[in-house]
Amino acid sequence: MKKMLAIISICACCLMHGKPAASDMGNFDAHHWQLRLRAIDVAPQESSSGSIAGEATADSSVVPELDISYFFNDNISAELILATSRHDMGWQPGGLDLGHVWVLPPTLTAQYHFTPGNSLSPYVGAGLNYTFFYNVDPGAYSSVKYDDGFGYALQAGVDYKLDIHWMLNADVKKIFLNTDVNVNGGAVTADVDLDPWVIGLGIGYRF
Repeated sequence: MKKMLAIISICACCLMHGKPAASDMGNFDAHHWQLRLRAIDVAPQESSSGSIAGEATADSSVVPELDISYFFNDNISAELILATSRHDMGWQPGGLDLGHVWVLPPTLTAQYHFTPGNSLSPYVGAGLNYTFFYNVDPGAYSSVKYDDGFGYALQAGVDYKLDIHWMLNADVKKIFLNTDVNVNGGAVTADVDLDPWVIGLGIGYRF
C-alpha cells in the first residue's frame, strides 16, 4: 500500500506541474500510434478456497511495463499491455511456503478518451487478458502447478501532454485473474483469485 501511495503522490505532482501552451501541442491527434513505458506496482488482492483450511497469499511486485496503443479516431483506441512480475506465494494460517512464480498477463483493452484535444486527457478502458504462469519455484514442496487462463481487466488513467509527441501518464487497472493451484501432484488443491490492482506512472510517445 505504501508503494501505491508513493506512486500516486509522484503522479499528482507531475500532473500539476505547469501546463503546455496550446501552440506547443500541434496536431497531436493526427498520430495514430502511441508507446508508453511505466513503472507499475502489481498488488494482488488474493482470495481462495481449497482442500485445506486457510487462504493463499501473494506479495506485491514493482516492475517495468511496456504498452502500445493504436488510435482509431480521436476518442477510441486499443492498448496492448506487456509486463511480467514475480510473486512469493504462501498459505495462511501456518506460514506454508509455496515458493514463487512468474506471472505474464498480456492484456488487450479498448479505451475511450474523454478530452483528446486538451493537454489533460483522461480515459477509461476494459478488456481481456490471458495469464501465463512460468518459472515456478515450489518452495517447501516437490511441485506446485498453476493453470493458465483468461481473465478480464478494467482501467482508468490520464495522459498529460507535454508537446505534440511526449506525455506523462498515470494509470490504474484492476485485473481479474483466477487460477487453479495443485501442490504435490494434486495432494492439495486450491481455487485462487489473485485479482491484482496495477498502479503505474510513466512516460509516453505518440507518433
